[in-house]
Amino acid sequence: MRRISLYHLETLLWISRLGTFGAAAERLNTTQPGVSARIRELEHQIGFRLFERAGRTMALTVRGRAFVRECEPLWTSIERTFLQSGRFEGASGIVRIGAGEIAAATCLPSFFTALKAEMPRVTLEMEIDLSHGLLQKLLSANCDLIFLAGPVASPNIETAPIGAVDMMWIASPALGNRGFDGPCPTLWLLHRHSPIHGVARASLEAAGHGDATINSCNNVRSLIDIVLSGGGISFVPEIMARDHLDRGTLVRLRPDLDRSIPFHAAIRAQERDPLVRDIFARAAALEIAEIAPGR
Repeated sequence: MRRISLYHLETLLWISRLGTFGAAAERLNTTQPGVSARIRELEHQIGFRLFERAGRTMALTVRGRAFVRECEPLWTSIERTFLQSGRFEGASGIVRIGAGEIAAATCLPSFFTALKAEMPRVTLEMEIDLSHGLLQKLLSANCDLIFLAGPVASPNIETAPIGAVDMMWIASPALGNRGFDGPCPTLWLLHRHSPIHGVARASLEAAGHGDATINSCNNVRSLIDIVLSGGGISFVPEIMARDHLDRGTLVRLRPDLDRSIPFHAAIRAQERDPLVRDIFARAAALEIAEIAPGR
């Protein structure tokens, strides 16, 4: 049998982990035809088929699944040895990270700066989305690690709590405390797919405005801008409105209606990549309430 290169095994195992040739190509920063060529070379070297066509996709054969099971522990050990021996300076590849706007605006800038200092050859790709979208991206292997709001209950997701964010109602000084007095005010909330939306609705129920008409937006900074312009009141993270509160350009309404919402870092429960695991362990030490310097 001819010699098998490490990149052949790496390609096979990423296809197994991510489910498709295309996803593996993106992870390995190559093309789908390039991945297909590697698998053909590997099949030629080992003397049997690893994949067979199943409709529009390619599925591992029986022998292919057995081969992956045998190679996975070996490859994980190789990756871990390389990373530990180089203290991660030599680690490379693309790590896709998804985050909600709140995490992206607070604890993540300094987190990414520290990561790049220790892992200069790793490419970080960050995408901003609501929690619902982030979970879908993680489960479909379009993200390796995500930061999201709210509790996560899924046997396929492993999470680490990174603290909680205080949420409060805000208004412009011109509107002031009239925001919850008399007729129902103009309300702006994060989109219903955000867990913060449900927390805000519960707070509205406590204020006697459970039947209010809700306007929505999927961007916290836009919500704050709407409130600044006198366009209504909104339920936002205190940490992102703090500067305006200190300057008096925004006022806080009804502290008794404040709520908090937990945040988590999350990866797939079956994640075996030691680099992703290491970044996840670092993420678990974050505190969401810490805002980035200069913000």
